[in-house]
Amino acid sequence: MLRGVENHSLPRAAAFFDLDKTVIAKSSTLTFSKSFYQGGLINRRAALRTAYAQFVFLAGGLDHDQMERMREYLSDLCRGWNVQQVREIVAETLHDLIDPIIYDEAASLIEEHHTAGRDVVIVSTSGAEVVEPVGELLGADRVVATRMVVGEDGCFTGEVEYYAYGPTKAEAIRELAASEGYDLERCYAYSDSATDLPMLRAVGHPHAVNPDRALRREALARGWPVLEFRRPVPLKKRLPTLTVPPRPALVAAAAIGAAAATAGLVWYTSRRRSMA
Repeated sequence: MLRGVENHSLPRAAAFFDLDKTVIAKSSTLTFSKSFYQGGLINRRAALRTAYAQFVFLAGGLDHDQMERMREYLSDLCRGWNVQQVREIVAETLHDLIDPIIYDEAASLIEEHHTAGRDVVIVSTSGAEVVEPVGELLGADRVVATRMVVGEDGCFTGEVEYYAYGPTKAEAIRELAASEGYDLERCYAYSDSATDLPMLRAVGHPHAVNPDRALRREALARGWPVLEFRRPVPLKKRLPTLTVPPRPALVAAAAIGAAAATAGLVWYTSRRRSMA
């Protein structure tokens, strides 16, 4: 159960939500693969491969090495894509693809946190072009998401500017706390994956949602609440009771500091060396 309305004489607080399999029932990036295929951005083979990746993700999640391979594959896949075209495709299909897979339990939690006076921040490994519109749909105040380098021609170069994954998520949360005045001990965090343990450990109220085996084990050992979200319900069906206020100024906080990107680079370098 959440605590009541925030005492505004105290430091501010926020609720940090992972996106995929925490707020929505699928991978946000992979969900748009059919739309990208219909828009001519990917071929049939790539569409089938991303459909298979979605199946693997839903069946048991992706471990670190699988996530790394997926990152490299998607970075290479989107090289040369026109950013404006991507944004238009996401905007045109957002409600049809994302609205039906939002967990009812997650939407209720977001509403409760806002009612209690806490900011809601979506922290996702998916790309900003997908996460920012989804965050707006959910009524989030801010998003932290992966960002790709965009060339002078307005197309992705295939290089990653900022990768919101593992320790970089925790670093982003700490930087947001410093800039926004959040008291991390009074903040909440929600995720389904053990790869988000640094983010969960950064706050005073961590929660495991639909956890993978490693996260469930860690949550039970630490006495963290374990939540099971099972009811995807379109937001439009919740409109009679949904009271989340409109958020006209969603703040994209994806690349809020070089420290986060550096932390991720150091972590991946050390991982590669240890595996060599």
